[in-house]
Amino acid sequence: MQGTEVTEELDISFVQRPHEVLARLREAGPAVNVMLPNGSLVWLVTRYEEARTALNEPRLSKSAKGLNDLMARHTKSGMAPKTYDEALVGHMLASDPPDHTRMRKLVNKAFTPRRVESMRPMLEELTATLLDNMDQKEECDLLEELAFPVPLEILCSLLGVPQTERLAFGRYAGTILSDCAPEQYEEATAAMRDYLARLIQVKRSNPADDLLTALIDARDEQDRLSEGELLATIYLMFSAGTETAVNLIGNGVLALLTNPEQLALLQANRELLNSAIEEFLRFDGPVNLATFRFTTAPVELGGVTIPEDEVVMVSLMSANHDPNRFDNPELLDITRPMGRQLTFGHGIHFCMGASLARLEAEVAIGELLDRFPNLTLAVDPAELSWRPSTVTHGLATLPVRPHG
Repeated sequence: MQGTEVTEELDISFVQRPHEVLARLREAGPAVNVMLPNGSLVWLVTRYEEARTALNEPRLSKSAKGLNDLMARHTKSGMAPKTYDEALVGHMLASDPPDHTRMRKLVNKAFTPRRVESMRPMLEELTATLLDNMDQKEECDLLEELAFPVPLEILCSLLGVPQTERLAFGRYAGTILSDCAPEQYEEATAAMRDYLARLIQVKRSNPADDLLTALIDARDEQDRLSEGELLATIYLMFSAGTETAVNLIGNGVLALLTNPEQLALLQANRELLNSAIEEFLRFDGPVNLATFRFTTAPVELGGVTIPEDEVVMVSLMSANHDPNRFDNPELLDITRPMGRQLTFGHGIHFCMGASLARLEAEVAIGELLDRFPNLTLAVDPAELSWRPSTVTHGLATLPVRPHG
């Protein structure tokens, strides 16, 4: 793409006001050339039908093999390309079949409907404890008090991470998924890689009834995971699993607090909670851009042909605001028909933790509204800022007053 004209050079406004930028890009075309804030030159898929097609297009590879070389070729001259720690990208989200199929089959066992629903009592108890702490405060950050600890504690319990190490581990994941400085990214990935390697060795010596022990068994006894795949799979579960749910809870609560008529409707009709969560996912979802793909052959999307060996990203957020798919997409409507948003992807890479993220949001937001019916923002919405990431979409803080 070095010789192709860039439609728009994305800057900090893309992070802070993504819907404005994406509306322009949808008008420009179904797949447009952009430069990300980090200098990466990519084709960005902007419209719903083309996004859905791209997410399940086999000629759009997700293999991490050679990704660093490819990113170097598609980074603006004079800017350092983002490099990926190869020890942390050997997971299913950065793989194509048959490797993807094999790894996903192993991990999917942790997210069966029965297994996910069995986590509800733990979630309810955890949420109640967190809300007890909030009850003592006149003002607090909802992300720190509720949105962050809920998915972190659940995933750490699932994988058997010691209680004293959970908070620091979650911070590493958040840094890795942000558009931080290269040295911060490298420091966080090194810390994450070293920690995971130590955790695996501890579990080998002290197996338990948790998912990590089961994955180690798949590696050691059944030879269905390589050592690198084992480490990368655990990393994927932590980073993607925590970040998605944190942003879903935070963005969803913000959407309600800035749309009081929808909040009142939900308070009066609690049976709308599940459809409200689907609307939160569509309206201001936890993910902006799906992770990198690249063309292994020319791909045509909506009349636009993307050549071979080009980097492609799909804007899930833009697709979810396509007016050709959704009526009045800029409006929050918790009665909107469910099941059409693309936040969790589509096709073989559909998010395996989607049902768990939905359950976490259902319990956390439902109990929050029950406990604090007068919950309000503690700042003007214009004062809120978003964490610097083009992939994920989450608030830096969400100051609230529990008692109004």
